[in-house]
Amino acid sequence: MRRVLERVLDAAGALGAFCVFLIFVLMIIAGVGRQLNLSVSGVNDVVSWLCAAAAFFAMAHAFRHGDFVRVTLLLDSVSPRVRRVLDVVCLLIAAVSVGYLTYSATAFTYESWEFKEMATGLVVIPIWIPQSTFVIGCWLLLAAMIDELVTVVQGGKPSYQRAIEERHAKGDFSSDI
Repeated sequence: MRRVLERVLDAAGALGAFCVFLIFVLMIIAGVGRQLNLSVSGVNDVVSWLCAAAAFFAMAHAFRHGDFVRVTLLLDSVSPRVRRVLDVVCLLIAAVSVGYLTYSATAFTYESWEFKEMATGLVVIPIWIPQSTFVIGCWLLLAAMIDELVTVVQGGKPSYQRAIEERHAKGDFSSDI
């Protein structure tokens, strides 16, 4: 099951990266279009939705690979047993918080779908479509956090910690700067 989750999170990370690439393409098109006096006003709406999609699709992937900002000053100075307890407490608080966010985002997006709410910008589409990227990202982050919580409770090392240790073993301390 964990391998399936890893593949899904990798795919979501790749989808987030693809959204960033689309933002690049659309911004180039908009820049050239403005120089040619073409109407490119709706591009801003699409770019804003892609920014949200890029952030939320990639969030769980970044969490699993140790790319979230974490303050490890305390964790690095305590014994492994205390570190495990602190990891469990932090992951539990994070999972509950993200669980609430996921519930709220899902309910909000469902209401947008139920009431057939439309986007109010220049590109008029059902607003639940761009909102769904937020919901999917939240569900993926929640799944990743619960998986990490289970791993730590069972005595394992969280994947984000392993990823950082692997980078350090290769001499890559760029994420620490």
